[in-house]
Amino acid sequence: MATIDRQAATLALAHALSAAERGLPVIPLSRTKLPALPSPHRNGAHPVLCRGECGMPGHGVHDATTDPAAVRALFAAAPWATGYGIACGRAPHHLIGIDLDTKPPGADATAALQHLALRHLFTIPETVVVITPSGGRHIWLTGPPDTVVPNSASRIAPGIDIRGAGGYLVGPGSLSSRGVYRLAPGTAHLGPAPCPGTLLGLLTPPPRPHHPEQPGDHQGQGLVRFVLAAHEGQRNTRLFWAACRAYENGIGEQLTAALASAAVHTGLTPHEAHATIASAARMSASR
Repeated sequence: MATIDRQAATLALAHALSAAERGLPVIPLSRTKLPALPSPHRNGAHPVLCRGECGMPGHGVHDATTDPAAVRALFAAAPWATGYGIACGRAPHHLIGIDLDTKPPGADATAALQHLALRHLFTIPETVVVITPSGGRHIWLTGPPDTVVPNSASRIAPGIDIRGAGGYLVGPGSLSSRGVYRLAPGTAHLGPAPCPGTLLGLLTPPPRPHHPEQPGDHQGQGLVRFVLAAHEGQRNTRLFWAACRAYENGIGEQLTAALASAAVHTGLTPHEAHATIASAARMSASR
């Protein structure tokens, strides 16, 4: 087994270096298809939000690089790696992965993609296709540099997952616990083709509507958090105080539902919560 692993590690590094030469940022992967290097912050007392700014390896896709020396260093730090991942959404290719999964049972992701293509009038161009050990397919496409394609699972159709910015694809030649990832016949000579515009529109969700901030929004959120922090014995007191402040500042009615929901979350019944808020409303009105 050790000999097989050494051979797999050597092949994985060779494939990763070849991909890096073509401008594809890579990281080492273990047989589980997860990043091979553990986080350098895993033993810390508190969670650390670091994307590699610390200068140490072990930040998953944020370690991805096209520099040959850096690739060799990553694999040297993870001699158990038997595969490599290719970061999506990164320059120069801004790779997008269309993952046609074989799960859930009964779902035909290939047919679902064909249905989308017919419905929205686009054609998948000739491009790189990787066959997974389970029989699925990864279709490689490229996107424009000014468009961020998010990762998603079965959002555009059942069985179709999208690998975009912050995600990665398992590179061909990688060995996982289920087998080897291989290039589909007839695609080895191809490079990733541009994503059709119509399909790109399906992969990028529309921007959220902008709602102008209303006066009292921040204060209202603070009052709700104040109620949520209540412990047993202070639930009614905190709710009453927060409701009084809300009515005094003219946001009582618009905040009633949120305050009541927060109070119920802490343990009050809906009847108790609304009765307390009503009492605060009456007191504020009398003042």
